[in-house]
Parts: sequence; structure tokens; C-alpha cells
Amino acid sequence: MGTLGLPPTVRGCLFDLDGVVTRTAAQHARAWKQTFDTFLAEDAERRGVPFVPFTIEGDYIRYVDGRKRLDGTRAFLESRGIELPEGTPSDDAGTATVYGVSNAKNALVLHLIDTEGVEVFDDAVDYLHALRDAGLPRAVVTSSANAQQVLKVTGLTDLFDLRVDAILAAEKGLAGKPAPDTFLAGAELLGLRPHQAAVFEDALSGVAAGRAGQFGLVVGVDRVGQGAELKTAGADVVVKALTDLLEDR
Repeated sequence: MGTLGLPPTVRGCLFDLDGVVTRTAAQHARAWKQTFDTFLAEDAERRGVPFVPFTIEGDYIRYVDGRKRLDGTRAFLESRGIELPEGTPSDDAGTATVYGVSNAKNALVLHLIDTEGVEVFDDAVDYLHALRDAGLPRAVVTSSANAQQVLKVTGLTDLFDLRVDAILAAEKGLAGKPAPDTFLAGAELLGLRPHQAAVFEDALSGVAAGRAGQFGLVVGVDRVGQGAELKTAGADVVVKALTDLLEDR
């Protein structure tokens, strides 16, 4: 490993955004919980069954974290045996469709970002500066459709050379994590083959995507105490802070 904690074959880096660079993962989790709890309570009353709330520790991490919004909605509803019509992108927030539930979550997380702002992880910013100083290209690879807004709000736009987000994924028909498609697209746009790129992820689905894509290094970023799970999902190395990768720290 070099001074950046990367193998010498790695010539570029692919970063998830929420939970790795920004603290928006907590806002996303809260938005998902509020959205699903509202839906589940209404669904339970309608069907005359007990209300079982959505949990961050179990449901969010297992079915939603790191996935595209619609994929997360589908995966969680399937885990509860709930079938909803797909609906359309124009469905009002809260409509009993996959799009309606997903739109409710997106409206809520945008409200949280607007009212609370977005915090960044200082260790990630320091590491990104070190990569830029070393001349290694950097891309954001995120399941979020709001990445451009988040990067602008946080002033991080210039620390990345390009962005692969849910909007680009939809345009190109890329499967979401845990499929490796978005990471592979990021590497290709940087002019790299997978073994020449490192993946930085905090979500189990994202780490699995990095492993499936056979990237040169998969770094699990443990922000919530799931280091063992990240290793099991396929991380080559697990760190609590990205600056742990710097030899002089």
C-alpha cells in the first residue's frame, strides 16, 4: 500500500456519498422510517393486522441502505409480503403505489436537507484533498437523485471529477447496487478498468457491488458499528475514518 492506503495498481477512486462523504445517511434513514411507518400504520388499519414499525437497525440496513429509491421501496415491501402497483413517476407523495411511497420519502428527505443543512465528514474531505493533491481522479457513485444539490450545498463539487447518480443511472438503464453497474460506469467514465479503481462504501449493498465488480480495492467505511458485516459483504479493508488510510496519520 502507498501513502494513500491504496495498492499501486489503483489509479482512481469511486465514492459513495451518503454515509461516506456526507452525513445525509442519517437524514435518509429518518425519512425512510417516517415514510414507511406512515404507510405501514395505514396499511395495518386497512387490513386489520398489527402495526409493525420500520426499523433502522434491521429494515433500513438490510433492504434500503445504498439502493436506488424504488429498489429500496420494493425490497422492503416484499420483505413484509406487501404488494403494491408500480404506479407512475407523477404519483402524489403517499399514494399507495411503489412510486407514491418513494415520492413521499424523497419529498421528506429534501425537506430535511433544506431545513437542517448537510454535514460532511471531515476525514472524508481531508482524504479527498489528499487524492486530488496526488493527482488521482475521483467520482461520486450514489443511488441518490439529489447528489448535485448535496454537493453544491456542501461546497464539495470541485473535489470530484464526475458524478454517477440515480439520474444518470436511469438515463443509461444501469441496475442499482448491489449490482456493480454504477461503479463500473464510474470507472469507465474515469478511463479506468475495474482493477484500477478503488470503491469506498458504507452500505452493505454498496460493498457487495464493489466486490461483484472485481475492483482493485473495496474499502468499507464503518460509520455505525457494522465493521464485521462490511467485511462479510466483501470489503478488503474496513476503516472508521478515511484518514486511517493515510500512513502519516
